[in-house]
Amino acid sequence: MAETSPGNGPASASGPESTPGEPTRLLRAALHEVSTVIVGQERMVERSLIALVAQGHCLIEGVPGIAKTLAVSTLAKVTGGSFSRVQFTPDLVPSDIVGTRIYHPSTERFDVELGPVFANFVLADEINRAPAKVQSALLEVMAERQVSIGGTTHPLPAPFIVIATQNPVESEGVYPLPEAQRDRFLMKVNVHHPKAHEEMEILRRMSSAPPTAHQVLDPVTLGELQADAERVHVHQLIADYVVRLVMATREPENHGMPDLRQALEVGASPRATLGLVAAARALALLRGVTTCCRTTCGCWRTTSSRTVSF
Repeated sequence: MAETSPGNGPASASGPESTPGEPTRLLRAALHEVSTVIVGQERMVERSLIALVAQGHCLIEGVPGIAKTLAVSTLAKVTGGSFSRVQFTPDLVPSDIVGTRIYHPSTERFDVELGPVFANFVLADEINRAPAKVQSALLEVMAERQVSIGGTTHPLPAPFIVIATQNPVESEGVYPLPEAQRDRFLMKVNVHHPKAHEEMEILRRMSSAPPTAHQVLDPVTLGELQADAERVHVHQLIADYVVRLVMATREPENHGMPDLRQALEVGASPRATLGLVAAARALALLRGVTTCCRTTCGCWRTTSSRTVSF
């Protein structure tokens, strides 16, 4: 899982640029529309959009009250996708997430009741408040993008993204995500409090008649943007750079970083290699860059206290 640096502004990317095409214009328009509602937090919004275009999932970590939920719901409205919010609690069970079969005595038959995961945008609010079995049920949906209920497989709508939030300051009554489960997320975004001038703008903008965003994209167009991102060129030298970057997390002593061996227990998985390239392609498309470069790949870094995952 890639963890973005804690700066407030979006990461820069340089490379062979050309006049922004239609995909870049649409993505920038979506970001601009979200910014009419969300003050600051550009990195969180941009990374969420990149995860969506890269067909991944995003984990947002931050204290309460910094517009995590509002940012996700606004992004869903701007992109025209259906939105579902699930508040994770200790008494939640897997069927509350994916759905279940309900018996109707009047018809003497079972009907399938689909869960809230059947939406384009699924916000798993405070995912670390639910027990491990509920977290595992959601993470399985994230990987397979389908749900099996009563022997029948139900595909999830496309595009599909899970954006989970967790509060880092709570230590009681929570179930932290294990490192192996974090592997399902393409990236993790650390979100901090806004700065003073942003706080003043929040007060001015949101205290009376808060603005609303307008739809810019639709699910069909979003699917085309995802296909456009997959067609962004990745040079062989960049592919080699990504592989060496991932291998350095597994064998740091062979890449001039022997001191990291004590800090790393497990290196990045092959999912890291695929995720780095997918995220770099999405960022290149957003920047109007015609090909991936080391800067677009270097905007992400895999980090953890003991396990490096992606």
